[in-house]
Amino acid sequence: MADSTPLLSPTNSTESPIPTAKKELYSLDDSIEHCIGTFGWAQLLQAILISLAWVFDAQQTFITVFTDSEPTWHCTQLTTESCNSLSNVCNLADDSWAWDDHNNSSIISEWGLECSSSILTGLPASSFFVGCLVGGLVLATLADTCLGRKNMLFISCLTMSISSLLTAFSPNMYVYSVLRFVSGFGRATIGTCALVLSTEIVGKRWRGQVGVLGFFCFTLGFLSLPAIAYVSRGSTWRNIYLFTSIPAIVYCILVHFFVRESPRWLFIKGRKEEAIATLRNMAPTSPNSETLYFSDIDYEQETSDVDLYSAIKILLQKKWAFRRLSAVMVVGFGIGMVYYGMPLGVGNLAFNIYLSVTFNALSELPSSLITFLLIGRLNRRSSLLFFTIFSGVCSVMCVVLGHDGQPGLQIGLELLSFFSACTSFNVVLIYTLELFPTCVRNSAIAMVRQALVFGGVFSPVLVAAGRENGYFSYGVFGLVIGSCGVFVAFLPETRGGTLCDTMDEQELNVESSRDGGSGGV
Repeated sequence: MADSTPLLSPTNSTESPIPTAKKELYSLDDSIEHCIGTFGWAQLLQAILISLAWVFDAQQTFITVFTDSEPTWHCTQLTTESCNSLSNVCNLADDSWAWDDHNNSSIISEWGLECSSSILTGLPASSFFVGCLVGGLVLATLADTCLGRKNMLFISCLTMSISSLLTAFSPNMYVYSVLRFVSGFGRATIGTCALVLSTEIVGKRWRGQVGVLGFFCFTLGFLSLPAIAYVSRGSTWRNIYLFTSIPAIVYCILVHFFVRESPRWLFIKGRKEEAIATLRNMAPTSPNSETLYFSDIDYEQETSDVDLYSAIKILLQKKWAFRRLSAVMVVGFGIGMVYYGMPLGVGNLAFNIYLSVTFNALSELPSSLITFLLIGRLNRRSSLLFFTIFSGVCSVMCVVLGHDGQPGLQIGLELLSFFSACTSFNVVLIYTLELFPTCVRNSAIAMVRQALVFGGVFSPVLVAAGRENGYFSYGVFGLVIGSCGVFVAFLPETRGGTLCDTMDEQELNVESSRDGGSGGV
C-alpha cells in the first residue's frame, strides 16, 4: 500500500505538500534511476568490492592447470639407451628416471599417478565442473527468492574458500576430488550474484561498464595464477591453494559487513524500509535532487510465498521467456566450450606452461577493455554474432596452419580465438541480464552460466583427444562456437532499453516490440 514516505529526503527540505495535479506516476525503474542514476563514490566502492569476487572465482576455476599438471622428468642413468626424452616413464625402471623438481610439486608426482588412467588423473578437474553444474541447479534461484543477492554471494564465496583451504591438506586423490567438487558447488553462483548485484545498484547509463568491471577482476584472478604458481614452483602444490584460499576468506568477511543488498530485490520483496536505507546510502548528493514519494511509485510487489524453483518454472512457462532462455543458453554452450577449453589445450601446442597460461590470461585484458569502452555503443546481437563466428574461424585455422609447421602463427590464431571467446563471454552475460526482469534475472543468468560450464565439461575430453589429432580439439571448438553463435539471431536487441522488474512488465515490453516490428523474441 502506497504512503507518502520520502524515498530520498534532502537535508534541508521543507514540508510543502505537492499539488495533486502535478503528481506523476513513476515506475520502480524510473524511481531507482532517479535516485542512483548518477554514478557516485558509494556506488563505485560497492561495485569494486562486489566485483572482487570474480578474482577468487577465476583462481579456483583454473588452479588445476598447475596443481594437477604432469611435471617434467629426466633420465638418471645416461648410459641406459632405453631412457630418453621420448620414453614412456611407465616402461622404465624406477631408478632410471626422476622428476626435475621435488615430488611435491604436483599431485601427479606426490601420489604417483604418472601411470594412472586419464580418468583418474582428470577426476579432480571433472569433479570441480560437476560441482559447478550441481551447485548451479541447486542454488540457481536462491538469490531471486529467499536469500537475496548479497547473502548468496557471501555463502557461495565462503563455501568455495573454506573447501579450497581444506584441499591443501588432502591426504589422497579421492578426498582431494571430493573437496574440488564442494569448491565447484560453492563457486557455481559467485559470478551470477556478483554480476547481478553490481549492475542493480547503478543506473542504466553505467550498467554495462559496471558489468565489465567484474570481467576485469576475473582477468586479474586468472593472471595472478601463473604468478602464484611460479613463485611456488620450488615448494609443494598445496601452497597454491593456501595462497588463494586465505585471501578469499578475508574477502568473505568484507562482503558480510560492507556490501549492501540490491534495492531492486528489496523492493519487489516488499522490504521497503531496507530499500530506502540502501538507496539513501548509495545515492550521490545533488543540490537539484527532487524528493520522490512512494505514492508516486507504481511497482508490483511479490507477496506470495514461492517454492525454490518458481523462477525457473516461470521462465519455462512463458513462451517468450523460454525462447529467449533456450537461444541464449545454446550460444553460451558454444562459448563455454572454447572459453574453458583453450587454456587447457595450449599444452598441446608445446609452449611453456607459465607463458601459455599468461598469454591466454593477458588476452582477456583487451577483451575486457574493449567491452568496457564499447558496451554502451555495441549492439548486443550483432557483436555477439561477429565474435562467436570469428572465434570459430580462428580456432579451425589454428589446426590447419599447425599442420603446415607455422607455430608462431598458430599460437597467434589461438590467442585471437580465445580473445573473441572472452569478449563473447562478457557480452552474453550482460545481454542476458537485459533480456529478463528483476524477479527472474539472477536465475536466468545462472542458467546461462550453467550452459557455459556445461560446454566446459566436454573441453578436457576434446583436449585429450586433440593430443593425437588437433581437429578433435581446436577443430571441434571452432565448429561448435560458430554454429551456436548463429542462435543469437533469434534474440531481440536490448542496448539502451529499460530494465523491467516483473514478468508482466517484461511481457508488455515484448508485445510492444512486436507491434513496433522489431526483431527477436
